[in-house]
Amino acid sequence: MRLFTLMSVAALLALAAPSRAAEAPEKGKNKRLLLVTHCGGFPHGSVFTAEEVLKEVGPKNGFDVTVYRYTEDPDRKDKNGKTALEAYSEKFRGATKQPVGKEHCGRINKETLKNFDVVLFFTTGNPVNKEELADLREWVKNGGALAGTHCATDTLYGESVYGDLIGAYFKTHPAGLQKIKVKVEDGKHPAAAGFADGMEYQDEMYIFRDAPFSRDRLHIILSIGEWTNTKLNPNQARKDNDYAISWCREEGKGKVFYTAFGHDPKVWKDEKFQKHLFGGLKWATGELKGDATPSGKK
Repeated sequence: MRLFTLMSVAALLALAAPSRAAEAPEKGKNKRLLLVTHCGGFPHGSVFTAEEVLKEVGPKNGFDVTVYRYTEDPDRKDKNGKTALEAYSEKFRGATKQPVGKEHCGRINKETLKNFDVVLFFTTGNPVNKEELADLREWVKNGGALAGTHCATDTLYGESVYGDLIGAYFKTHPAGLQKIKVKVEDGKHPAAAGFADGMEYQDEMYIFRDAPFSRDRLHIILSIGEWTNTKLNPNQARKDNDYAISWCREEGKGKVFYTAFGHDPKVWKDEKFQKHLFGGLKWATGELKGDATPSGKK
């Protein structure tokens, strides 16, 4: 009788306890990525390509994608009675041939950030206000992941907090698309995937302002080793000849990753860029390990 009772208790405990098999799907669950393509400044036509590509290949790479095309108050009206969303939709449609409706809107704040593991900015202008920026920074410091592509550094010029967070501000770029030879500065970093040292690549290449860019704050992953079809004029060239194009950094418990690639729609469809981007995203979300020691302090 005693043996039967002990066996019955053990069986009940086994039923009540979560099984390893039940936990397995949770461990393999995709990360939740928020792509923000709010274009308060210059609207890049490739933002819709980015949206299409990430929604298609994101889940295969471990990311379920939500898109916010507009992040301000959609109901605010101008003096003519037109809503901010109507005006923005016309602008966005002109660049991408795509509309913007209420279903494409969302605010970035402490409440909405709870729903995501990583936020990816492909933005211009001011996708967040001061309070929302404070929420974003606090979210990152507490373990969130922020990533940016291309014009994410052409964003929030009036907020130095953002410049420090993303790592740099855009200064200029030569006209057209530039062919470069990529210099891989950290070949062991997950975001170096897709590129080999000296590989030729073409896109619109950003040159960054002297501040807040600093190798004493950023871990450089890729830079421009050679401009193969471009001669920089004195107003474009950096005095230190430092043309970093991808980096990462830590912010409290969180991580930040940036790549300057992404202007040309063809880049988003390129497997090399996709490996580079997803490597950076997986590093930022902690799925893959990589060094974040500032390059200037090594």
